[in-house]
Amino acid sequence: MARRKKNMHSTTIEGKQLRPESLMMTYGYKPEWSEGAIKSPIFQTSTFAFKSAEEGKAFFELAYGLREAEPNEKIGMIYSRLNNPDLEILEDRLTLWDKSDGAAVFASGMAAIATTFFTFLKPGSIIIHSEPVYGGTDYLLKHILPEFGIKSYGFPAGKTGIAALEKLFKKESVAANTAMVFIETPANPTNSLVDIEAVADVIALHKTKKRQILLAVDNTYLGPLWQHPLKHRADLVLYSATKYIGGHSDVIAGVCLGSNPLMTQVKIYRTIMGTMADPWTGWLLLRSMETLKLRMTAEMEAARYVADFLAKHPKVERVYYLGHLTKDDSQYDVYKRQCLAPGGMIAFDIVGGEAEAFRFLNNLSLFRLAVSLGGTESLAEHPASMTHSDVDPKERQKMNITDKMIRLSIGVEHHEDLIADLKHAFSAV
Repeated sequence: MARRKKNMHSTTIEGKQLRPESLMMTYGYKPEWSEGAIKSPIFQTSTFAFKSAEEGKAFFELAYGLREAEPNEKIGMIYSRLNNPDLEILEDRLTLWDKSDGAAVFASGMAAIATTFFTFLKPGSIIIHSEPVYGGTDYLLKHILPEFGIKSYGFPAGKTGIAALEKLFKKESVAANTAMVFIETPANPTNSLVDIEAVADVIALHKTKKRQILLAVDNTYLGPLWQHPLKHRADLVLYSATKYIGGHSDVIAGVCLGSNPLMTQVKIYRTIMGTMADPWTGWLLLRSMETLKLRMTAEMEAARYVADFLAKHPKVERVYYLGHLTKDDSQYDVYKRQCLAPGGMIAFDIVGGEAEAFRFLNNLSLFRLAVSLGGTESLAEHPASMTHSDVDPKERQKMNITDKMIRLSIGVEHHEDLIADLKHAFSAV
């Protein structure tokens, strides 16, 4: 494969801007680079040969931030812990949906989050975060970061969130040491929203030229299609690419996106910590990105039918679904401004408790009883005892993650068949 050059591919035809779903097949790669192959080969190699010692020196200078890049200069291939053609093509394409300057792909969603945290948080730093968040993230915030002298403070997602965030910043010790606000919106598993622009407004009142406070958003639940946090003044966007981006439940990966200066810092930490994805993972994600819009659209449309069915079922106490927000709901305005569609995630409270929830889950047939989300197959799980089991029980209750909650990830199956499966499972409760 020939050395790739910056701005190697046009995104327009006769001045018309091409859409991301059209560019997913071609952007960042030309067949002539690899013997005419329509798809990029898998570059299953650990290291790359330099044309000269001078070239090797120049590549390392850029890789480790030892100097600024010259105009149109791009780091060349060095070693697959730093960069790899499959990952670079993937990262180019990932920037299209979120309209970011740069992207970094990781070995998992948690690798992306942890590496990003350690890039910008130091001993004595404070990170403020929304609640609830994914259980692994919750554990990192409350149990791992404190071991490195990093404190975390939570505020609730939903209607009271911004007021609670403002209250935290009124504490001088918090305001003076906060380096990042991390939000997960919609929240896993409750679908509660956090107003990204409102959080950015609060941050703007407290950051200075000498002290930055970054706003990082975990956008996994709505994926690159249905929400674009950078448009709403977030600094960084994070994904578990295992979910919608991968979309086939056969790969583990994560992504961080943002401005070039921020991504340069993240990539240096990724290189040293060794948390980047491997070439095979990059190739699989390139395959998946081509059908991202098709899959996410089909899943979103099927979820509407499933959510409506659940809302009318006598054995369902409450449904947590963005598509059911009404104008009199305090979150409706945030949803209309921030989200392009309700996505494919639904949670609901079954009438009863853990026994009824387990009986329901054990009688599903088409839905698979498994954690994760965003795959082509529909999944069901019990957050309180599974994905969020490591969250403090008292905190879980405050977050509405109770023993009666069930989370559904809607796949690409026909919605009538999914509803038939749910009916059968309810009949066993």
